Amino acid sequence: MLFFLYTLMLFHHLHAKTENILCQMMGDPKYPLLSKDGDIIIGGIFPVHSKEKLPSFEFKQKPQPLSCSGVTLRDFRMAQILIFAIEEINKSKSLLPNISIGYKIYDSCGSRLSSMSAIMALMNEQEFAAEHKCNGQTPIHAIIGETESSVTVLLSRTTGPFKIPVISHSSSCECLSNKKDYPFFFRTIASDYHQSRALAVLVKHLGWTWVGAVNSDNDYGNNGMAIFLNAADEEGICAEYSVKFHRTEPDKLQKVVNTIKKGTAKVIVAFAALVEMELLVEQLRIQNITGLQIIGVVGWITSKDLITPKTFHLLGGSLGFALRKIYIDGFSDYVKRQFWETAFPCSQRNGNSSQYKLKCSNYQELLGLRNYNEDVPEHRHSSNVYKAVYAVAYALHSLLKCEEQEGCAKALTIQPQQVVEALKKIHFTTKFGDCVWFDSTGSTVTQYEVGNWQQDSDGSIQFKAVGYYDASLPPDQRFVLNIENIIWAGGQLQKPRSVCSESCPPGTRKAVQKGRPVCCYDCIQCADGEISNETDSNNCMQCPGEFWSNAEKNKCVLKAVEFLSFTEVMGIVLVFFSLFGVVITVLVTVLFYSKKDTPIVKANNSELSFLLLFSLTLCFLCSLTFIGRPTEWSCMLRHTVFGITFVLCISCVLGKTLVVLMAFKATLPGSNVMKWFGPLQQRLSVLAFTLIQVLICVLWLTISPPFPIKNMKYYKEKIILECSLGSTVGFWAVLGYIGLLALFCFILAFLARKLPDNFNEAKFITFSMLIFCAVWITFIPTYVSSAGKFTVAVEIFAILASSFGLLFCIFAPKCHIILLKPQQNTKQHLMAKTKKSY
Repeated sequence: MLFFLYTLMLFHHLHAKTENILCQMMGDPKYPLLSKDGDIIIGGIFPVHSKEKLPSFEFKQKPQPLSCSGVTLRDFRMAQILIFAIEEINKSKSLLPNISIGYKIYDSCGSRLSSMSAIMALMNEQEFAAEHKCNGQTPIHAIIGETESSVTVLLSRTTGPFKIPVISHSSSCECLSNKKDYPFFFRTIASDYHQSRALAVLVKHLGWTWVGAVNSDNDYGNNGMAIFLNAADEEGICAEYSVKFHRTEPDKLQKVVNTIKKGTAKVIVAFAALVEMELLVEQLRIQNITGLQIIGVVGWITSKDLITPKTFHLLGGSLGFALRKIYIDGFSDYVKRQFWETAFPCSQRNGNSSQYKLKCSNYQELLGLRNYNEDVPEHRHSSNVYKAVYAVAYALHSLLKCEEQEGCAKALTIQPQQVVEALKKIHFTTKFGDCVWFDSTGSTVTQYEVGNWQQDSDGSIQFKAVGYYDASLPPDQRFVLNIENIIWAGGQLQKPRSVCSESCPPGTRKAVQKGRPVCCYDCIQCADGEISNETDSNNCMQCPGEFWSNAEKNKCVLKAVEFLSFTEVMGIVLVFFSLFGVVITVLVTVLFYSKKDTPIVKANNSELSFLLLFSLTLCFLCSLTFIGRPTEWSCMLRHTVFGITFVLCISCVLGKTLVVLMAFKATLPGSNVMKWFGPLQQRLSVLAFTLIQVLICVLWLTISPPFPIKNMKYYKEKIILECSLGSTVGFWAVLGYIGLLALFCFILAFLARKLPDNFNEAKFITFSMLIFCAVWITFIPTYVSSAGKFTVAVEIFAILASSFGLLFCIFAPKCHIILLKPQQNTKQHLMAKTKKSY
């Protein structure tokens, strides 16, 4: 307990002692490059010089201050526009009417070491009076800067704990949009998120799918390139390589140049800061690497120091996004005269020369720009600095409750954090018409100009606008590019091609090459029945059911319809044989009718012979119903007519066979068989057998009749028009009944084949039934295994073959006797017994 009390008293003593300590500057103070006192102080950090000379670190004497050289004209103009804007506001009667704004502008010399020194100097006074104590308050209310994103990250992280608002005019890294890490950061330039995605849109719009990617190895380049590569992937663009380097890494720079040299991509997206781009271009020039279409970014694309007559063969035709060029009235005159007279500390020599030389040694390079202002219109970031100054002024105007007549409340103490909150709410319009406000990430609206480096007829090099990108517009109106106004790499009028694989034409699909990016592919022709009707199709589309792909595989056409037609060769041949059979049958009928009174015709019942000839004629004719486009009526007709006519035919043959048997039995003593199987019974038997088939057909047509269908299963490329059987049981019942009668007839004829008449018709019927059964037994497997019109052809062939078999086997022998051996056409010859007679 005593130990605890002792410790508490010790801390109280130390705290009391600390409060009495006066603030002391450790080391020499760093003075601003340009400054002016005022009621409100705005800080500025710009890399006015680009090269930093480090002092000797031998630790033998106190190090000398850092010295800088090599004026960066663009950033010097940024410092000047800051002062110009402040002077405008100080003269204004409506904005901060009785408040004077001062400034402290530091030179960061393009290095993080000098930047850190400038930041610390801004947050502290250069000198402390004896009564000053450390109160933790900064003398400035806002900082405008830095130019590069990496340095701005350092600036924002350092000033963050003190809640000092930082407003950058050109730090566009998307990483700075993170309000969790950078809650007090604002910028008057859009985030690189939009620029990176716009780059992908530009590359895609120009038809390039194979690019090289180079970026600065810092926050600006790494974040910007990462967003571009993601957006490019979404757009179907592939990066052959993605390489990076920092300005302090010459070895990496050489590797980058070698990669570009070996690459096949003709388009290079360079997301780099100006310094890195200068180094890269120099190496490309040394190695004479030309013919590349460079796509640039805001960081370097408008720099006239980079694109000169010496580098135009490398960078001529470069495309890129740039800030809009805005003319600020009065600034050009201010830069040429008033700035040097009022704001520049060493424009006139006062006092002795040694003191002037000591004080103004760092300003000698800047003095060389005193009478030069031709570059002023080309500096596109100037308007962003101007907006940043006015944003702070409007925020202070609201905090100080300023009124145009009454002025501002000077007694109010403004903390930097209050300025931050006020900046979130500002909304004003500049004198050149731009509306300024900050979104939730602290950025302003995205507006880019698409520019193209071209050489005029007089040899001058100009950055000409060829389009724009405005994220505030609807998606379909954001990007406009006038391709006809673009001059391409090397001064060419023809747009370069940069693809890993040529486009796949319609009728093919892309197949990615193994182990390579998706932009490298082979073109594979679509399979049969599939099409692709657009270029670079990833997949082929299946044609709908009744369609098939054409020869080029780029269009679905109606499938060819197949059926046995009267006009094709097979149809003509079958029609010929069908009609030939009809003609022969008619001729036989005429012959038999003319010889109807002869014994050979009258034998075996001439009525059955004529009925058989009539049914054979119908059999030949029914084959014609199988030819032609199937219809509902033709499908029902073909099978029923076929079934009935063939049963009629077989019934007649069966009747004739029974007549032969009955006739032989009638010759036996005491037999009266013919009384029971006379002409009437023969007619009735034929009618009865036929009516059974008619009944089967009626049931078939009633329950499930045949109907036309489009068969698309057997052949994929064509449609078979055929007749579905409806009921397969009905079809096979019809065939089965015909087969049953034919078998019965065959058996009876076989038994009667050796009866002892000189003209025994039974043996001819036996042979005809043998052919008939052989044909139809062969028909069954052939019919089942055939498809399309060949199925129909097989059925017609079976009908014709069996019909010709019956016609020739039964009637040819009789015709032979009638025509060639009339002497045998006598009753005596027919009734004569053979030697084997009983």
